[in-house]
Amino acid sequence: MVRRPAALTLLAVLALAGCGGGPDRAADETPTSRPPFSSAPPPSPSPSSSPSPTTTTADGRNTDACADADCEVTVSEPVTIPFRGPEGHAELSVTEVGPDRVHYEVTAGDGRSSGSADGPGWGCYTVLGEDSSGNGCGPAAPAPSAAPGTVVLHLTTAPDGTATVRISSG
Repeated sequence: MVRRPAALTLLAVLALAGCGGGPDRAADETPTSRPPFSSAPPPSPSPSSSPSPTTTTADGRNTDACADADCEVTVSEPVTIPFRGPEGHAELSVTEVGPDRVHYEVTAGDGRSSGSADGPGWGCYTVLGEDSSGNGCGPAAPAPSAAPGTVVLHLTTAPDGTATVRISSG
């Protein structure tokens, strides 16, 4: 069984580091070589007149996939996403989404954490543990891996007015 959180962290690091061929590549770009982590052939340019969104996520827009603290979804408007935190029920509230912008708040146990990313390629992460939490935001801010007993939330901006939300547990 493939552990998705490690793969997602690798994808996030590659995408935020500016490596070509990642999920944030524009639909009309043709890759010069296939990325080493892909087993699918490179996509062919399509003659479509409307561009595809720049973000592609494993669970699409299905925020219900996050209930078990293991998901990758795209959001385009404010939404509250319940998930299983280290101490039980927790919620991620995305309060604002726009081009290259995402604002959020996390509620878990008796604590709260919030963050804002405002800029192309910016991101924020929040790490929840049983006795502590931490977060950070900035340009190309990759999230740390989820250690045992923790949950990591990682939100990144996109120019198309969406944000990618990744939640992983250790």
